[in-house]
Amino acid sequence: MLARRCLSRHLHSSSNHIVSRQNNGHFAPDSNLSLLCLNGRLSDALLAMAFLGPEVCFHGYDSLITQCIGLGALREGQRVHAHIIKTLYHPNVYLETRLLIMYVKCGSLRDARMMLDGMPQRSIVSWTAMISGYSQSGLHSEGLDLFLQMLKTGMKPNEYTFATALTSCTGPFGLENGIQIHSLALKSNFDTHIFVGSSLLDMYAKSGKIHEARRIFDMLPERDVVSCTAIISGYAQLGLDDEALDLFRKLFNDGMECNYVTFASLLTALSGLAALNYGRQVHGLVVRREVPFYVVLQNSLIDMYSKCGNVAYSRRIFDSMPERTTISWNAMLVGYSKHGLGHEVVKLFKSMNVVKPDGVTYMAVLTGCSHGGLVDEGLDIFESMLDEKSVKPDIEHYGCVVDLLGRAGRIEKAFNFILDMPFEPTSAIWGSLLSACRLHANVHIGEFVFQKLLDLEPENAGSYVILSNLYANAGRWEDVLKVRQLMKEKTVTKEPGRSWIDLEKTVHTFHSGDRTHPQKEVINAKVMELFVKIKEAGYVPDLSCVLHDVDDEQKERILLGHSEKLAIAFGMMHTSYNGTIRIVKNLRICVDCHNFAKFVSKVCERELSLRDKNRFHLVVGGSCSCGDYW
Repeated sequence: MLARRCLSRHLHSSSNHIVSRQNNGHFAPDSNLSLLCLNGRLSDALLAMAFLGPEVCFHGYDSLITQCIGLGALREGQRVHAHIIKTLYHPNVYLETRLLIMYVKCGSLRDARMMLDGMPQRSIVSWTAMISGYSQSGLHSEGLDLFLQMLKTGMKPNEYTFATALTSCTGPFGLENGIQIHSLALKSNFDTHIFVGSSLLDMYAKSGKIHEARRIFDMLPERDVVSCTAIISGYAQLGLDDEALDLFRKLFNDGMECNYVTFASLLTALSGLAALNYGRQVHGLVVRREVPFYVVLQNSLIDMYSKCGNVAYSRRIFDSMPERTTISWNAMLVGYSKHGLGHEVVKLFKSMNVVKPDGVTYMAVLTGCSHGGLVDEGLDIFESMLDEKSVKPDIEHYGCVVDLLGRAGRIEKAFNFILDMPFEPTSAIWGSLLSACRLHANVHIGEFVFQKLLDLEPENAGSYVILSNLYANAGRWEDVLKVRQLMKEKTVTKEPGRSWIDLEKTVHTFHSGDRTHPQKEVINAKVMELFVKIKEAGYVPDLSCVLHDVDDEQKERILLGHSEKLAIAFGMMHTSYNGTIRIVKNLRICVDCHNFAKFVSKVCERELSLRDKNRFHLVVGGSCSCGDYW
């Protein structure tokens, strides 16, 4: 987007449309070409060009090329270029640049580069147009190489060239190249220009250097919708959702103009926060402001509603779309998958008869089958990938099959599948199998897998925790202590579990055994009240979730301090009777908290929506949408 904006502004500022002028009271010989082009009659103008032959001059060629650029008419543009060559007309730098731009706009980069290389003289517009063509086509290294070649000729880049070159600073060396271009922009006094500044902060944000991006944003003497959107998007893409929302509020209150990309970026942040109320407000704002519902914005709405627990509304948006891309289908499939709706995933996938599925599509379908317990269906879909060869499965697809088999308890088959893979197993694949070993109490294979993970990721606390769970379930407390000692020796720290709930535009966060919340005593009393009620209804605490060798009473006390239970109790205290309590957790929900939620929903007749690290749990009347399979 930044590259296209810079190129169009550059062309507009460098060359206004030239029309034929009268000469001694008569039109020039090729004036009819200009008139025909102005009236949108390109085919008639080409016939007139052929009839005039060598009488076609600058104004006629310029009008023809401009019309071809506007229509993206490659073949017609090639006819104009051929006519120039055949009639031995010698175009100036401007006209040759227009031809180059025509080829770039029509996606013929090879012809554009041949045009550039054949030009006896080149303007900064010529270089910038070619660099932009490479950048927009994803040929970033070619764009940067050309930028370097331009510098070697002594040509000074302007603000548009800097902005365009910066969009090519991606990949492993993107940050390094971007810093060098930033230094050159500083020396040339272009670093605070709106186009260059927007590209700089976008480059830093995409490289994970959000603080540097924010510093540049704060230094810009003026800001437009592109620069504001770039910094909001940077925060959202890095998972800094609160920061993205706070910045949007500030800029919006300051009068920031928003476009569909701004709202799409904001919806990404709201998806991470699972802030359904805010998401609805943004949706309403888009409608009230009559922002065009481009596909990218609709895709963001599908993603937001599904990640906020309202997959039914996601489907409403999906069904109402006049045009759907592969990303649209993938967003809907991922939504169903996260909610454990395996049958809906398979059904929707089989209805994809217009759009071609890609690797992400198959990832979503296989994950949906895994979370929905559809083992045979998932294996059939994976086999179809191998047979049809339209999408070659990569390591992530093989990982989905391991997860599919492991969740279903087919540990031995999953283990052998890993050994037979055409890829070297990653830590994610071994970690998936280790989780399955814990779930199905397979200590033997679990210990072997842990050793593999210890070699690959010795600093990953998750592996130690899962093995500790496995030993605790088996009553092997001495081995639990050994794992903890190993964690201390390797200075590995476990990410603390936390849950949060959004009430009245305020996010309340809870940690296990939380002692910091101002209402902690009232919340703990509510947890105990719920505990007594559901225990009478048959709830039995799952003490295996406690990784400490203490008596049962202490284990119960530890379980009651889990962040999910604190958030549920807080939600019960501060929401209306008919309202759904929506809670998000940063880790996987434990078995005991899952049972606790089911009994609370039944005894208190409340609907609970719990989103953990992997998926959603919609708990109603004592039953969970996951079918106790997660």
